[in-house]
Amino acid sequence: MADGIRDKLIAIKQAWAQSRRLLTGKPDPEHANRLPPGQRLVTNWPVLDLGVKPDVAKSEWRLKIDGAVEHPTTWDWESYQAQPRMLDISDIHCVTQWSRFDNRWEGVSTRHLISVVKPLPMASVVVLHGADGYTTNVTLERFAGDDCLLAHSHDGVPLSRDHGGPVRAIIPRWYFWKSAKWLTRIEFLAVDNPGFWEVRGYHNDGDPWTEQRYG
Repeated sequence: MADGIRDKLIAIKQAWAQSRRLLTGKPDPEHANRLPPGQRLVTNWPVLDLGVKPDVAKSEWRLKIDGAVEHPTTWDWESYQAQPRMLDISDIHCVTQWSRFDNRWEGVSTRHLISVVKPLPMASVVVLHGADGYTTNVTLERFAGDDCLLAHSHDGVPLSRDHGGPVRAIIPRWYFWKSAKWLTRIEFLAVDNPGFWEVRGYHNDGDPWTEQRYG
């Protein structure tokens, strides 16, 4: 049943890419408006996934950080919680057309993680891996943004299973598919490696203000 749901969801999203669904043709590269083109504002938080919601216990959770780094590292829940905390407020924009303003996140900053593992000079791309088999790629420069973090809390409460708990990536300013749920691995690479949606018709970058929904 889960595989059938997953296949149906993938087929729908790929059809959207092929038909260029939701594109307005009115980009806003200067961010004149807080709401990117083609988006609608919501106050709830819609749940989107591939039909699979991994149930990852904190006691079993591990985050592996490896690839083109000097110090490959694995954090369990205790070591993750021992890292310096980051609080941030940001907007999120889903490629399925909804946006939600002023999300309050708590977690560990990506800049801190970078300082721990020390990427090699060749590293230019980060691939985020989820416990559901999902992957997505972002440039190292964007991953190191001052508003990017590995979040365990949203609006003052722990991230639920539906929303990617115990830990998910938050990469604001880009479509939300770049913020992988159920995070289990962060891989630093010298060569780009497009992720799950990027190889299925979605844009490699995903800038909401220039409508980079599809490749």
